[in-house]
Amino acid sequence: MFVNLRRIRKCQCLQLMTTCLVLSVVMVCWDDSVVSHVKAYSYRYLVNRYTFINKSFTIPRQEAHMFSNHRYLLNHPYKCSGEKNVLLLLLVKSSPENIERRRAIRSTWGNETYIHQTLGVTVKVVFVLGLPKQQEAAHTRRSRGGTQHNLVREDRLNGDLVQQDFVDSFHNLTLKLLLQFRWAHAYCPHARFLMTSDDDIFVHMPNLVRYLQDIDRKGVTDFWIGRVHRGAPPIRRKESKYYVPYEMYPWLAYPDYTAGAGYVVSRDVANKIYQASLTLNASLYIDDVFMGICANAMGVLPQEHVYFSGEGKAPYHLCIYDKMMTSHGHVADIYELWKAATNPEVKRVTSGLFGRLYCTAVKLTLLCRPYFLNSYPCKAALL
Repeated sequence: MFVNLRRIRKCQCLQLMTTCLVLSVVMVCWDDSVVSHVKAYSYRYLVNRYTFINKSFTIPRQEAHMFSNHRYLLNHPYKCSGEKNVLLLLLVKSSPENIERRRAIRSTWGNETYIHQTLGVTVKVVFVLGLPKQQEAAHTRRSRGGTQHNLVREDRLNGDLVQQDFVDSFHNLTLKLLLQFRWAHAYCPHARFLMTSDDDIFVHMPNLVRYLQDIDRKGVTDFWIGRVHRGAPPIRRKESKYYVPYEMYPWLAYPDYTAGAGYVVSRDVANKIYQASLTLNASLYIDDVFMGICANAMGVLPQEHVYFSGEGKAPYHLCIYDKMMTSHGHVADIYELWKAATNPEVKRVTSGLFGRLYCTAVKLTLLCRPYFLNSYPCKAALL
């Protein structure tokens, strides 16, 4: 058989040039972030010794108690006591000054009356928060005005604020996580599901309720869904908001966790997280990571739901609203989004064979773009 050696050499030369070009591009684009992610994924999938993390974070109960030993300034211990059939306890992380955000949530997706009358289930909504910033707290002590006075007045009107006396700040978010799970354990342990969310996300409550009712009928346990981060590395850049020093967390990767913007757990998982928090060091201030550490200690793994948003905002479209669970980054547009997403026209347009084919095409166009990477993944278009 005749072999054209010149052609083989030309092909080999072309392959070599292509390989060199690819390597050159990789070397140019290579940075600390890429290195960190490669190391983190290697740690997760090859080493995966998260048992060391559990042992390292375990401390005596008396010491762990100090992280949650904060006095209630506002509380509603009987919020759930009159309702035996609570489908969902929704705990919204809010900052003291975000009055308008809370008002918008009460008027839209967090409206308990709407949920009960229209969806036929009981959902309890509680806003959890700490003290106003220190300078505002000092001003409050000198006068009857200020943020804290406004919070008291807001709570008298709505009866849904739960506040403890730690300063409400980014570095105290883990304290807020402890507040949520310990309040749920003490005052609403019979809720079948617990959801924690930020106050700038949108929750498509009709879709979520239908989904949770289906899960509840199946009797699912160890249930924890959201936007899952797997093999995420700690950020070591001091200028980053999410900077974590080696002394606080020396390992290459975090245990799997869900984005803190919004996730749901079943009643048994909520209790496991509470139990884990009784003996774990809560000094790590990345609250969703600490949630992952608690869950890992109890043998609970998060499950991906493609229509739970991460840090991104979902596209505005009827075909997106049909499957939407959460979307992140909504403040000024929340009223318009609620009206559009719950419009009966959504089901009419998206139902039937033609509607499904149309929506698949639309979602492929919308979701398979780089700038929607942190909302819903491309694969959501096919589900």
